[in-house]
Amino acid sequence: MRNIAIVAHVDHGKTSLVDAMLQSAQAISGSIGKDDRLMDSNDQEKERGITILAKNAALNYEGIKINIVDTPGHADFGGEVERVLNMVDGVLLLVDAAEGPKPQTRFVLKKALGMGHKILVVVNKIDKPAARPDYVIDKTFDLFVELGASDEQTDFPIVYTSAINRQSGDEPDTIVDTMEPLFKQILQLPAPAADFDGSLQLQISNIGSDPFIGRLGIGRIRSGRLSKGAAIGLSAGPGEPVKSAKVSELFVFDAMGRKPVDEASAGDIVVFSGIDDFNIGDTLVDPSDPRPLEPIAVEEPTMSISIGVNKSPFAGRAGKLLTSRNIRDRLEKELETNVALQMKDTSDADSFQVYGRGLLHLTVLIETMRREGFELMIGCPQVLEQEIDGVRCEPFELVDVELPEEYSGSVIDMLGQRKGTMLEMGSVSAEGIISLQYEVPSRAMAGVKTRLM
Repeated sequence: MRNIAIVAHVDHGKTSLVDAMLQSAQAISGSIGKDDRLMDSNDQEKERGITILAKNAALNYEGIKINIVDTPGHADFGGEVERVLNMVDGVLLLVDAAEGPKPQTRFVLKKALGMGHKILVVVNKIDKPAARPDYVIDKTFDLFVELGASDEQTDFPIVYTSAINRQSGDEPDTIVDTMEPLFKQILQLPAPAADFDGSLQLQISNIGSDPFIGRLGIGRIRSGRLSKGAAIGLSAGPGEPVKSAKVSELFVFDAMGRKPVDEASAGDIVVFSGIDDFNIGDTLVDPSDPRPLEPIAVEEPTMSISIGVNKSPFAGRAGKLLTSRNIRDRLEKELETNVALQMKDTSDADSFQVYGRGLLHLTVLIETMRREGFELMIGCPQVLEQEIDGVRCEPFELVDVELPEEYSGSVIDMLGQRKGTMLEMGSVSAEGIISLQYEVPSRAMAGVKTRLM
């Protein structure tokens, strides 16, 4: 068995790679169009062309089960990445063959290296005319060194792919029309360090729901075995009380769905139901020998926004869910699964302060609520400051811009006015495109994308 996560910068081809792997391993039937993204099932994911929620899939290759977690590529959804990295032993770091490692690659890679995961570098979109694999590998190595990777981690294996064309190879010039070279490299990643005979430990990393069987918990069994119908314990962490519980249904992942089983053992990623009162980070334990794990740590929010009842003269015309009670219940439900989100009451009983990892994180929540029938009054976003070692600090963002050279002056002027610092200016490509990298305060990033477009 192998448990792997696929992480990369936004739009470098993670979801397309998972689709290619599932089809190549015949885990799904039929053909997939080049623009079809099986793993991006959420409406906003399809519209925005990005992955927002981490998802699981599984396939079998040469008799070995491979559990796959497809994770978001945007920093705003880093809470999803942080918790699912707890479930895996190896990471596929996907890098665009033309663009190389980007800011989000840095964020996710730092998390994976800190957990000691073995990294397999996948250079995707190798079919691009502008592909420059040697440059990309050099830049990726520099990034590993910059992030403090060990000597063993910097000696990373490499595979080259064109996920959308279902092609892969060990060298840029030995690409074949199959994903077999990629699968062979995945099998070289470490298998789960599993203690089959130990005391049960399963940390809940995700929460789902099913209209027929209710609330679902998803997590990896660290040690021991979990059986359907067995009496178990549930704890929020070391030193916390252990509550009695019972698993009524047990599943493992199978291709894009799940398959019922009677028992699962250490190393496997499972789905269970029958327990209602649990949160992400809680541990299922053996009631006779409880050994709960430390709760999952997620980085603090960087931005907040107020969400309240619509008090305009046109209130009630666009939605059905209008009261503060409706809004509170919905936000509290969101907190159960969105681990990077926080909520606090304000002096106004009709308004709540919501804290997230960035504007995109918060706007996805607001748009989801709007589609569910909520009418909301939204305040201006506010950046959260922190005091680190006695110094007042604010969040900054790495900004990459690729644009025609004739417009570079306007962009440099705009980012300069927003207190941005230029870190790097690339040379002009044959197509007349220049790349700029800036470090800009998060408080100055509001509206930048609209101005650039």
